[in-house]
Amino acid sequence: MSFSKEVKEELSRQGNHARHCKIAELAAMISLCGTVSIGEKGRYRLQIRTENLSVARKCFTLLKKTFNIDTEISIRQNAYLKKGKTYTIIVPSHENVIQVLRTEKLLDVDGEIRENLELDNVVIMKDCCKRAFLRGAFLAAGSVSDPQNSYHFEIVCPVMEKAEQLQALLAHFHLEARIVQRKRHFVVYLKESEAIVDALNIMEAHVALMKLENVRILKDMRNSVNRQVNCETANLYKIAKTASKQIADIQYIEKMRGLSSLNEALESIAVLRLEYPEASLQELGTMLTPPVGKSGVNHRLRKLSDIADGIRSKQGGKNDS
Repeated sequence: MSFSKEVKEELSRQGNHARHCKIAELAAMISLCGTVSIGEKGRYRLQIRTENLSVARKCFTLLKKTFNIDTEISIRQNAYLKKGKTYTIIVPSHENVIQVLRTEKLLDVDGEIRENLELDNVVIMKDCCKRAFLRGAFLAAGSVSDPQNSYHFEIVCPVMEKAEQLQALLAHFHLEARIVQRKRHFVVYLKESEAIVDALNIMEAHVALMKLENVRILKDMRNSVNRQVNCETANLYKIAKTASKQIADIQYIEKMRGLSSLNEALESIAVLRLEYPEASLQELGTMLTPPVGKSGVNHRLRKLSDIADGIRSKQGGKNDS
């Protein structure tokens, strides 16, 4: 099961909410994946379609518990996805449809169906209803990517007005969502992991929230370890490269003049560097008598490098002449 389905499964099991919250949650589902058809003699028929069985079950339960009305369920095999099915919750009674639409504020002042089933904000005045509406919207048309792969949360809307309404609701909870047009739809989305965690918390998907947080912590730890290893590897490479240059300089001095030509301090550090090519500056310093600090060892090795460069310069001048 995908992470998105896990979230919807968890949200679909929630049922201990006040009636006004149930109305707000159902309003989002009807608004985003519902249609009202008009049959003979102008009689209404409400249909709510979803490809998720958990969402269909939740929609059926909301209609039953909120309005105590009878509904029908139609199941069809998807034409394009052989394994997928489309579940349609149907309210066949004209009187029941009117009751639902009136309660959900999906009728205008003249009793006509609002264009595109746009919702009146009076349904979501309370914070708890705003949470319920976002939950219903996600159940109807939302998805969230597997946190193991990436961070992406989105709700697909048929018109810009509904996308802007969702964007405003998320902003109410201090979440900065963006809207992008995808073909004929408008997608409200979040990309930051912290924002997605907050969105799951708002919708009360606490189990999914903890799973995402655990994945996020592990990924952060893994990235931190990788950065540390890369840093240490770079430092080791730098140390090895520097030590190789120091050894080459000392060997050149030894070949051209002999180490005995150096003063006692430089000769002692030169001998130690040749004997312990992988030792750090601090380790070389502790081997000296008396011991010398890291900066002192570095100063002596630089002095040897200058001497080697001086010899090379003189040799170059002789070769030119």
